[in-house]
Amino acid sequence: MMGSWAGSLKSVFSRAAALLLVVTGLSACGINTAPTQDEQVKAAWSEVLNQYQRRADLVPNLVETVRGYAKQEQTVLTQVTEARAKATQMTLPADVLSNPQAFHQFEQNQAQLGGALARLLAVSEAYPDLKSNQNFLALQSQLEGTENRIAVARRDYIEAVQAYNTTLRTIPSRWIAAIFYPELKVRETFTISEKAQEAPKVKF
Repeated sequence: MMGSWAGSLKSVFSRAAALLLVVTGLSACGINTAPTQDEQVKAAWSEVLNQYQRRADLVPNLVETVRGYAKQEQTVLTQVTEARAKATQMTLPADVLSNPQAFHQFEQNQAQLGGALARLLAVSEAYPDLKSNQNFLALQSQLEGTENRIAVARRDYIEAVQAYNTTLRTIPSRWIAAIFYPELKVRETFTISEKAQEAPKVKF
C-alpha cells in the first residue's frame, strides 16, 4: 500500500517536473514575444493618434487668429480647414494597423494637414502684426511642440513595428507565432518621411 502511494506521488512529481520543463522551454524560446510586441505596437499607435489629435485641436484657433490679420489669404486658410476635416473625419477600421489601404490613407491625410499648416505659417511671415500677436505666437509654439511630439511618437511606433514584424517573419519565432497566435498579422508602418510632415520652425 505504502509502495503504491509512493509510486503515485512519484508519478505526480514526474508529471509536474515535465510540465515545468515544457513551460520553461516555451518561455525560453519566446512564446510570449509576439503578443508582448503586439501590445507595444498598439500602445505606440495610441500615442501617434493622441499627438495627431493634439495638432488637429490647435488648428481652429490658429486659423481664426490668422484670419483676423490676413483675411486675403482665404485660399490657404481654406486648405488648412479642409485638410483638418479630412484628417479628423476619416473613420479608422479596427484592423487599420494591418490594412495597407486604410493605414496609408490615414498617413496621407495627416501629411496633407502638415503641408497645409506649413503653408499657413509661411504666409504669416508676410504679416508683421500677426507675427507679433501673443496668441499667434503661443499657438505657433504649441504647434512646433506638437510636431516634435508627433516625430517622437512616429519613431517609437516605427521601432515597435520593426521589432514585431521581425518576430513574425523570422525563424523560429515565426513558427511559434503561427502555432500559438495565428491571429497576429504583420503591421503597417509609415512611408512618408518625417521631414515631409514637419511644420516650419518657429522664428521669434
